[in-house]
Amino acid sequence: MIPATMPAIHYVSPFVPAEWIAAHGFTPVRLSPHQAGPGPLLGPLEGLCPYARAFANVVAGAPPAGVVAGASPAAVIVATTCDQMRRASEFLARDGLPPLFTLNVPATWQTSGAQRMYLDELKRLGRFLVRLGGAAPADARLAEVMREWDTQREAARAARSRLTGRAYAEALAELHRTGRFPVPPASAPLLLQGARLALVGGPLLREDLWLYDLIEDSGGRVVLDATETGERALPPPFDRRGLSDAPLLELAAAYFGRLPDAFRRPNSQLYAWLKQEFSARSVRGVLFVREVWCDLWHAEQERLREWCGLPFAELDFGGGGDTRGRAETRVQTLLGMLP
Repeated sequence: MIPATMPAIHYVSPFVPAEWIAAHGFTPVRLSPHQAGPGPLLGPLEGLCPYARAFANVVAGAPPAGVVAGASPAAVIVATTCDQMRRASEFLARDGLPPLFTLNVPATWQTSGAQRMYLDELKRLGRFLVRLGGAAPADARLAEVMREWDTQREAARAARSRLTGRAYAEALAELHRTGRFPVPPASAPLLLQGARLALVGGPLLREDLWLYDLIEDSGGRVVLDATETGERALPPPFDRRGLSDAPLLELAAAYFGRLPDAFRRPNSQLYAWLKQEFSARSVRGVLFVREVWCDLWHAEQERLREWCGLPFAELDFGGGGDTRGRAETRVQTLLGMLP
Protein backbone atom coordinates (compact mmCIF):
# COMPACT_ATOMS: atom_id res chain seq x y z
CA MET A 1 0.00 0.00 0.00
CA ILE A 2 0.95 3.66 -0.37
CA PRO A 3 2.54 4.94 2.87
CA ALA A 4 0.11 6.84 5.09
CA THR A 5 2.37 9.90 4.87
CA MET A 6 1.30 10.46 1.27
CA PRO A 7 -1.48 13.03 0.70
CA ALA A 8 -4.94 11.57 1.25
CA ILE A 9 -7.86 11.49 -1.15
CA HIS A 10 -11.22 11.14 0.61
CA TYR A 11 -14.35 9.48 -0.82
CA VAL A 12 -17.24 7.26 0.27
CA SER A 13 -18.57 5.59 -2.88
CA PRO A 14 -17.56 1.97 -3.55
CA PHE A 15 -17.47 2.86 -7.26
CA VAL A 16 -14.29 4.91 -6.72
CA PRO A 17 -11.33 2.53 -7.23
CA ALA A 18 -8.85 2.86 -4.38
CA GLU A 19 -6.18 1.20 -6.52
CA TRP A 20 -6.29 3.98 -9.12
CA ILE A 21 -5.75 6.61 -6.43
CA ALA A 22 -2.94 4.66 -4.76
CA ALA A 23 -1.16 3.97 -8.04
CA HIS A 24 -0.96 7.74 -8.63
CA GLY A 25 0.89 8.22 -5.35
CA PHE A 26 -1.90 9.19 -2.96
CA THR A 27 -3.46 7.52 0.08
CA PRO A 28 -7.04 6.48 -0.70
CA VAL A 29 -9.29 6.95 2.33
CA ARG A 30 -12.83 5.71 2.03
CA LEU A 31 -14.47 7.55 4.90
CA SER A 32 -16.72 6.07 7.57
CA PRO A 33 -18.68 9.27 8.31
CA HIS A 34 -19.99 10.04 11.76
CA GLN A 35 -22.91 12.29 12.54
CA ALA A 36 -21.25 15.44 13.90
CA GLY A 37 -24.33 17.60 14.53
CA PRO A 38 -25.50 20.19 12.02
CA GLY A 39 -21.91 20.84 10.94
CA PRO A 40 -20.05 23.97 9.87
CA LEU A 41 -21.09 23.77 6.24
CA LEU A 42 -24.62 22.57 5.74
CA GLY A 43 -26.24 23.70 8.95
CA PRO A 44 -29.69 22.26 9.70
CA LEU A 45 -30.51 21.67 6.03
CA GLU A 46 -33.75 19.71 5.89
CA GLY A 47 -34.43 16.91 3.47
CA LEU A 48 -30.81 15.82 3.11
CA CYS A 49 -29.88 12.23 3.81
CA PRO A 50 -28.06 12.01 7.18
CA TYR A 51 -25.24 10.02 5.55
CA ALA A 52 -24.68 12.68 2.85
CA ARG A 53 -24.80 15.43 5.47
CA ALA A 54 -22.33 13.57 7.68
CA PHE A 55 -19.97 13.14 4.72
CA ALA A 56 -20.16 16.86 3.93
CA ASN A 57 -19.57 17.76 7.58
CA VAL A 58 -16.46 15.59 7.67
CA VAL A 59 -15.14 17.26 4.52
CA ALA A 60 -16.01 20.66 5.96
CA GLY A 61 -13.90 20.13 9.03
CA ALA A 62 -15.18 17.39 11.33
CA PRO A 63 -12.36 14.79 11.17
CA PRO A 64 -13.34 11.24 10.22
CA ALA A 65 -12.59 8.38 12.58
CA GLY A 66 -8.92 7.41 12.49
CA VAL A 67 -7.81 10.64 10.78
CA VAL A 68 -5.89 13.28 12.73
CA ALA A 69 -7.90 16.45 13.32
CA GLY A 70 -6.71 19.25 11.09
CA ALA A 71 -5.28 16.90 8.45
CA SER A 72 -6.97 18.14 5.28
CA PRO A 73 -7.20 15.81 2.27
CA ALA A 74 -5.55 16.72 -1.01
CA ALA A 75 -8.97 16.29 -2.67
CA VAL A 76 -12.40 14.76 -2.29
CA ILE A 77 -14.11 12.49 -4.83
CA VAL A 78 -17.90 12.31 -5.12
CA ALA A 79 -19.56 9.72 -7.38
CA THR A 80 -22.84 10.46 -9.14
CA THR A 81 -24.54 7.30 -7.91
CA CYS A 82 -26.68 9.18 -5.38
CA ASP A 83 -28.77 12.36 -5.77
CA GLN A 84 -28.32 13.19 -2.10
CA MET A 85 -24.53 12.98 -2.33
CA ARG A 86 -24.56 15.11 -5.48
CA ARG A 87 -26.57 17.71 -3.60
CA ALA A 88 -24.07 17.72 -0.74
CA SER A 89 -21.20 18.07 -3.22
CA GLU A 90 -22.78 21.23 -4.63
CA PHE A 91 -22.44 22.85 -1.22
CA LEU A 92 -18.89 21.62 -0.89
CA ALA A 93 -17.94 23.08 -4.27
CA ARG A 94 -19.71 26.35 -3.48
CA ASP A 95 -17.66 26.94 -0.34
CA GLY A 96 -14.30 26.26 -1.96
CA LEU A 97 -13.29 23.46 0.38
CA PRO A 98 -10.65 20.88 -0.67
CA PRO A 99 -10.54 20.31 -4.44
CA LEU A 100 -13.60 18.34 -5.46
CA PHE A 101 -13.76 15.79 -8.28
CA THR A 102 -17.10 14.46 -9.49
CA LEU A 103 -16.81 10.93 -10.89
CA ASN A 104 -19.67 10.33 -13.31
CA VAL A 105 -20.84 6.73 -12.96
CA PRO A 106 -23.53 5.79 -15.51
CA ALA A 107 -26.61 4.11 -14.06
CA THR A 108 -26.88 1.99 -17.21
CA TRP A 109 -24.07 -0.53 -17.09
CA GLN A 110 -24.64 -3.20 -19.75
CA THR A 111 -23.82 -1.15 -22.86
CA SER A 112 -20.38 -0.67 -24.36
CA GLY A 113 -20.99 3.08 -24.39
CA ALA A 114 -21.57 3.15 -20.63
CA GLN A 115 -18.48 1.05 -20.04
CA ARG A 116 -16.37 3.41 -22.19
CA MET A 117 -17.77 6.40 -20.29
CA TYR A 118 -16.69 4.95 -16.95
CA LEU A 119 -13.24 4.15 -18.33
CA ASP A 120 -12.95 7.70 -19.68
CA GLU A 121 -13.96 9.00 -16.24
CA LEU A 122 -11.13 7.03 -14.65
CA LYS A 123 -8.71 8.55 -17.14
CA ARG A 124 -10.08 12.01 -16.36
CA LEU A 125 -9.64 11.28 -12.65
CA GLY A 126 -6.07 10.26 -13.40
CA ARG A 127 -5.36 13.61 -15.05
CA PHE A 128 -6.88 15.35 -12.04
CA LEU A 129 -4.59 13.40 -9.70
CA VAL A 130 -1.56 14.29 -11.82
CA ARG A 131 -2.47 17.98 -11.56
CA LEU A 132 -2.53 17.54 -7.79
CA GLY A 133 1.07 16.33 -7.90
CA GLY A 134 0.61 12.62 -8.54
CA ALA A 135 2.35 10.54 -11.17
CA ALA A 136 0.57 8.61 -13.92
CA PRO A 137 1.30 4.92 -13.20
CA ALA A 138 2.79 2.47 -15.65
CA ASP A 139 0.74 -0.68 -16.23
CA ALA A 140 3.16 -2.71 -14.10
CA ARG A 141 2.74 -0.35 -11.15
CA LEU A 142 -1.06 -0.34 -11.42
CA ALA A 143 -1.12 -4.14 -11.62
CA GLU A 144 1.09 -4.36 -8.52
CA VAL A 145 -1.25 -2.12 -6.51
CA MET A 146 -4.29 -4.05 -7.73
CA ARG A 147 -2.75 -7.32 -6.55
CA GLU A 148 -2.05 -5.82 -3.12
CA TRP A 149 -5.65 -4.66 -2.68
CA ASP A 150 -6.96 -7.98 -4.01
CA THR A 151 -4.95 -9.79 -1.34
CA GLN A 152 -6.40 -7.62 1.43
CA ARG A 153 -9.97 -8.12 0.21
CA GLU A 154 -9.44 -11.88 0.06
CA ALA A 155 -8.31 -11.72 3.69
CA ALA A 156 -11.53 -9.85 4.46
CA ARG A 157 -13.67 -12.49 2.79
CA ALA A 158 -11.82 -15.30 4.55
CA ALA A 159 -12.39 -13.70 7.97
CA ARG A 160 -16.14 -13.17 7.56
CA SER A 161 -17.35 -16.31 9.29
CA ARG A 162 -14.98 -15.83 12.24
CA LEU A 163 -16.19 -12.40 13.37
CA THR A 164 -19.28 -10.89 14.90
CA GLY A 165 -21.26 -8.51 12.71
CA ARG A 166 -19.89 -5.42 14.44
CA ALA A 167 -16.30 -6.66 14.50
CA TYR A 168 -16.50 -7.37 10.78
CA ALA A 169 -18.04 -3.97 9.98
CA GLU A 170 -15.27 -2.24 11.93
CA ALA A 171 -12.59 -4.32 10.21
CA LEU A 172 -14.01 -3.42 6.78
CA ALA A 173 -13.95 0.26 7.75
CA GLU A 174 -10.27 -0.16 8.64
CA LEU A 175 -9.60 -1.80 5.27
CA HIS A 176 -11.27 1.11 3.46
CA ARG A 177 -9.35 3.66 5.52
CA THR A 178 -5.87 2.12 5.43
CA GLY A 179 -5.84 -0.45 2.64
CA ARG A 180 -5.14 -3.23 5.11
CA PHE A 181 -7.58 -5.69 6.62
CA PRO A 182 -6.70 -6.21 10.29
CA VAL A 183 -6.00 -9.86 10.99
CA PRO A 184 -8.44 -10.94 13.72
CA PRO A 185 -6.57 -11.78 16.93
CA ALA A 186 -7.16 -15.08 18.61
CA SER A 187 -9.21 -13.24 21.22
CA ALA A 188 -11.56 -11.68 18.62
CA PRO A 189 -15.24 -12.12 19.54
CA LEU A 190 -16.85 -15.03 17.76
CA LEU A 191 -20.52 -15.63 17.04
CA LEU A 192 -21.29 -19.10 15.83
CA GLN A 193 -24.91 -19.33 16.96
CA GLY A 194 -28.05 -17.34 16.29
CA ALA A 195 -30.76 -16.92 13.66
CA ARG A 196 -29.09 -16.32 10.31
CA LEU A 197 -29.98 -12.83 9.07
CA ALA A 198 -29.00 -10.65 6.14
CA LEU A 199 -28.61 -6.90 6.59
CA VAL A 200 -29.51 -5.26 3.26
CA GLY A 201 -29.62 -1.62 2.19
CA GLY A 202 -27.68 1.60 2.00
CA PRO A 203 -24.66 2.78 4.01
CA LEU A 204 -24.47 2.96 7.79
CA LEU A 205 -22.84 5.71 9.83
CA ARG A 206 -20.23 4.76 12.41
CA GLU A 207 -22.60 5.45 15.28
CA ASP A 208 -25.16 3.08 13.77
CA LEU A 209 -22.97 0.04 14.43
CA TRP A 210 -24.86 -0.62 17.66
CA LEU A 211 -27.41 -2.31 15.41
CA TYR A 212 -25.12 -5.33 15.05
CA ASP A 213 -24.90 -5.64 18.84
CA LEU A 214 -28.67 -5.37 19.16
CA ILE A 215 -29.22 -8.14 16.60
CA GLU A 216 -26.79 -10.46 18.32
CA ASP A 217 -28.03 -9.65 21.83
CA SER A 218 -31.54 -10.48 20.60
CA GLY A 219 -30.52 -13.93 19.36
CA GLY A 220 -29.74 -13.14 15.71
CA ARG A 221 -26.58 -13.38 13.66
CA VAL A 222 -25.65 -11.22 10.67
CA VAL A 223 -24.26 -13.78 8.23
CA LEU A 224 -24.49 -11.41 5.24
CA ASP A 225 -23.78 -7.68 5.43
CA ALA A 226 -25.24 -6.47 2.14
CA THR A 227 -25.19 -2.78 3.05
CA GLU A 228 -23.16 -0.26 1.07
CA THR A 229 -20.64 -0.16 3.90
CA GLY A 230 -20.57 -3.95 4.14
CA GLU A 231 -19.27 -6.77 1.99
CA ARG A 232 -21.57 -5.99 -0.93
CA ALA A 233 -19.23 -3.08 -1.71
CA LEU A 234 -16.16 -5.29 -2.09
CA PRO A 235 -15.29 -5.65 -5.78
CA PRO A 236 -14.80 -9.28 -6.83
CA PRO A 237 -11.31 -10.70 -7.38
CA PHE A 238 -9.57 -9.44 -10.47
CA ASP A 239 -9.20 -11.67 -13.49
CA ARG A 240 -5.50 -12.61 -13.55
CA ARG A 241 -5.19 -12.53 -17.30
CA GLY A 242 -6.87 -9.13 -17.52
CA LEU A 243 -4.64 -7.90 -14.71
CA SER A 244 -1.54 -8.81 -16.69
CA ASP A 245 -2.71 -7.74 -20.14
CA ALA A 246 -4.64 -4.51 -19.47
CA PRO A 247 -4.87 -3.60 -15.77
CA LEU A 248 -6.85 -0.38 -16.22
CA LEU A 249 -9.46 -2.19 -18.32
CA GLU A 250 -9.68 -4.92 -15.68
CA LEU A 251 -9.99 -2.31 -12.92
CA ALA A 252 -12.89 -0.64 -14.74
CA ALA A 253 -14.53 -4.00 -15.45
CA ALA A 254 -14.38 -5.05 -11.79
CA TYR A 255 -15.73 -1.82 -10.32
CA PHE A 256 -18.19 -0.78 -13.00
CA GLY A 257 -19.21 -4.16 -14.36
CA ARG A 258 -19.36 -6.34 -11.24
CA LEU A 259 -20.49 -4.26 -8.25
CA PRO A 260 -24.19 -4.80 -7.45
CA ASP A 261 -26.20 -1.77 -6.33
CA ALA A 262 -29.75 -0.43 -6.29
CA PHE A 263 -28.87 2.61 -8.41
CA ARG A 264 -27.94 0.47 -11.45
CA ARG A 265 -30.33 0.16 -14.38
CA PRO A 266 -31.28 -2.56 -14.67
CA ASN A 267 -30.51 -3.56 -11.11
CA SER A 268 -30.89 -7.27 -11.84
CA GLN A 269 -27.25 -7.72 -10.84
CA LEU A 270 -28.16 -6.82 -7.24
CA TYR A 271 -30.81 -9.53 -7.05
CA ALA A 272 -28.59 -12.12 -8.74
CA TRP A 273 -25.89 -11.41 -6.14
CA LEU A 274 -28.37 -11.54 -3.24
CA LYS A 275 -29.84 -14.82 -4.51
CA GLN A 276 -26.39 -16.38 -4.64
CA GLU A 277 -25.35 -15.11 -1.21
CA PHE A 278 -28.69 -15.87 0.50
CA SER A 279 -28.31 -19.47 -0.62
CA ALA A 280 -24.62 -19.75 0.25
CA ARG A 281 -25.14 -18.27 3.74
CA SER A 282 -28.47 -20.05 4.45
CA VAL A 283 -30.15 -16.71 5.21
CA ARG A 284 -33.43 -17.10 7.13
CA GLY A 285 -34.56 -13.49 7.49
CA VAL A 286 -33.84 -9.99 6.14
CA LEU A 287 -33.45 -6.69 7.97
CA PHE A 288 -33.70 -3.85 5.45
CA VAL A 289 -31.97 -0.59 6.48
CA ARG A 290 -31.80 2.85 4.89
CA GLU A 291 -31.21 6.46 5.83
CA VAL A 292 -34.35 8.58 5.85
CA TRP A 293 -34.80 10.57 2.59
CA CYS A 294 -32.92 7.89 0.65
CA ASP A 295 -35.39 7.59 -2.21
CA LEU A 296 -33.26 5.04 -4.03
CA TRP A 297 -33.43 2.38 -1.33
CA HIS A 298 -36.93 3.39 -0.28
CA ALA A 299 -38.11 2.45 -3.78
CA GLU A 300 -36.37 -0.92 -3.45
CA GLN A 301 -37.98 -1.89 -0.16
CA GLU A 302 -41.24 -3.48 -1.31
CA ARG A 303 -39.70 -5.16 -4.33
CA LEU A 304 -37.06 -6.77 -2.13
CA ARG A 305 -39.68 -7.85 0.40
CA GLU A 306 -41.74 -9.58 -2.30
CA TRP A 307 -38.72 -11.02 -4.08
CA CYS A 308 -36.95 -12.66 -1.16
CA GLY A 309 -39.97 -14.52 0.24
CA LEU A 310 -38.35 -14.52 3.70
CA PRO A 311 -39.35 -12.94 7.01
CA PHE A 312 -38.62 -9.26 6.48
CA ALA A 313 -38.41 -6.08 8.57
CA GLU A 314 -37.32 -2.54 7.72
CA LEU A 315 -35.62 0.20 9.71
CA ASP A 316 -35.00 3.87 8.86
CA PHE A 317 -32.12 5.82 10.38
CA GLY A 318 -31.93 9.58 10.88
CA GLY A 319 -35.64 10.30 11.14
CA GLY A 320 -35.57 11.37 14.75
CA GLY A 321 -37.30 9.83 17.72
CA ASP A 322 -36.25 6.65 19.49
CA THR A 323 -34.38 4.84 16.72
CA ARG A 324 -32.98 2.23 19.07
CA GLY A 325 -36.38 1.51 20.50
CA ARG A 326 -37.85 1.06 17.02
CA ALA A 327 -34.91 -1.14 16.05
CA GLU A 328 -35.36 -3.37 19.07
CA THR A 329 -39.05 -3.83 18.26
CA ARG A 330 -38.36 -4.56 14.57
CA VAL A 331 -35.55 -7.00 15.27
CA GLN A 332 -37.56 -8.91 17.88
CA THR A 333 -40.55 -9.02 15.55
CA LEU A 334 -38.36 -10.33 12.73
CA LEU A 335 -36.81 -13.02 14.90
CA GLY A 336 -40.28 -13.99 16.08
CA MET A 337 -41.33 -14.66 12.47
CA LEU A 338 -38.55 -17.16 11.86
CA PRO A 339 -39.49 -20.84 11.80
